[in-house]
Amino acid sequence: MESLIDTFHIDIKLLIAQTINFAIVISVLYFFALKPLIQVMKDRTMKIEKSLEDAKKIEEKLSKTDQEYNKAIGKAKKEANIIMEKANAAAEEKKQDLIKKAKDEIGQIINKEKEQMQIEKARTLKEIKKETADLVVVSLEKILQEKMDNKKDSEIIKKMVKKLS
Repeated sequence: MESLIDTFHIDIKLLIAQTINFAIVISVLYFFALKPLIQVMKDRTMKIEKSLEDAKKIEEKLSKTDQEYNKAIGKAKKEANIIMEKANAAAEEKKQDLIKKAKDEIGQIINKEKEQMQIEKARTLKEIKKETADLVVVSLEKILQEKMDNKKDSEIIKKMVKKLS
C-alpha cells in the first residue's frame, strides 16, 4: 500500500481532511439547499394537486350549474308558453266579446234608424195626405168654381183621405 501511496503521491492526512471537508460540504448542502428544495417541491406538488382537485370540483359544479341553468331555461320556456297560450285565449275571448258588443250596438243603431225612418215615413205620409187634400180642394174649387165652406170642405177631404188610405 505504501508503494501505491508513493506511486500516486497520496497523502493520507490530506485524503482524510478532504473526506471530512467533502462530508461537511455534503451535509451543509443537504441541510441548507437540498432539504429546503425538496420541501419546496413537495409544497408545490401539493399545491398543484390541490389546484387540480379544486379545478375538478369547479368543473363538476359548473356542469351541475349548467344543467340547472338548462332546466331553469326549459321550465321558464314552458311557463312562458303557458302564459302566451292563456294570453292568446284571453285575447280571443276579449275579441269575441268585442265583436258581440259591436254587433249588439250595430243592431241597436239599426233599430233606432228603422224607428226614425218609420216616424219620418209617417210624418211624410201625413204631409202628403194634407197636401193631397189641399190639392183636391183647389181642384174642386176650380171645377165647381165656387168656394166651399168649412163643412163641405171637411166632408170632401174625409172622403178623399179614406179613398187614398
